[in-house]
Amino acid sequence: MNRMRFPEWLGRRICMRTIRAKRLPIILFCLFLPGGKLAAQEDTALTTARSLIQQNKNEEAIGQLKALTTRTPRVKGVDRLLGIAYYQAGRFLEAAPYLEGSWRENPNDRDVAQLLGLSYYSIGKPAEAIPPLEQVRRWRPEASMDAIYILGLCYILAKDYPKALESFADSYGVPAESAAAHLILARLLLRQGFDPIGENEAQKALSLSPQLPLVRFTLGEFDVYKADYPAAIRHFEAELAVSPAYAPAMTRLGDVYLRLGRHDEAERILRSSIWLDQTAAEPYVVLGKVLIKKRQFAMAERSLQQGIALEPGNYTAHYFLGQLYREMGRPDAAVREMRISAEIQKRETAVDRRYR
Repeated sequence: MNRMRFPEWLGRRICMRTIRAKRLPIILFCLFLPGGKLAAQEDTALTTARSLIQQNKNEEAIGQLKALTTRTPRVKGVDRLLGIAYYQAGRFLEAAPYLEGSWRENPNDRDVAQLLGLSYYSIGKPAEAIPPLEQVRRWRPEASMDAIYILGLCYILAKDYPKALESFADSYGVPAESAAAHLILARLLLRQGFDPIGENEAQKALSLSPQLPLVRFTLGEFDVYKADYPAAIRHFEAELAVSPAYAPAMTRLGDVYLRLGRHDEAERILRSSIWLDQTAAEPYVVLGKVLIKKRQFAMAERSLQQGIALEPGNYTAHYFLGQLYREMGRPDAAVREMRISAEIQKRETAVDRRYR
């Protein structure tokens, strides 16, 4: 009986399939080993960077993350960590684009949204800060008060005053159209230098509640900035009629009397302010200036030194103490105080430029 011959071509095909089957695990191992190794390296780098950020070693974290992006672009999570590291290092301009990219990647990342808004505010882009900060407020209206406060300031800087009023009223827990809300906004506008708008808000508060404390005091402060000293006196005196023990109103009134050359009245009201509150530096400093004008140098020195003891970084106190020492013929002490005042002014200017 003849055997059926096994086709040669079929034998070759079976043989090749057998070889391929045996080689498949090796091929797969060769294919996946480099990628797996690379992924493990990326995870290690990200973990190390997170640890450095938690230790506040932000510059080291930035260096490692930048090296990682050079080796392997578009690693997920790098933008987030770079944004956080730059933010914590105070490098807000560099933080913003990374945080923006991370927020686009994950719009539900609350921490990134908050830091993005704060970064844009810090680099003078309030309009860009508003969307992420609004999202933060929607997510957690009672948390992260710093972010919500900055959102209100961004509305002010963007000149959206109705939104600012609503935001601050919500933050302080008062009705949006109440006298209290208008007063709060007026004081914040005063700090930001929006004097005409702020004065208008204070007038609204006064019309809604004529006996509300701080309203006339705020209007008096606007008067001082306008150098309308008679109006300032009227408003500060009206504030004291409503709140007779409010020491800051006495201090402001004493300062106006000083500007008008009414030194005896200034001294009297400033001492009254100090008797009510001996923890505030300002009345001691203004009193020192009054006593210099009255050429009572020894008393002026004690008053200014007391102001410095209460507030060592008070530019005005150091400056006028330097002027006083010059008048007293103490040049070394004068140079020392003037140098300190110059250093304080430099720091304050830098902070104001960055955060206002």
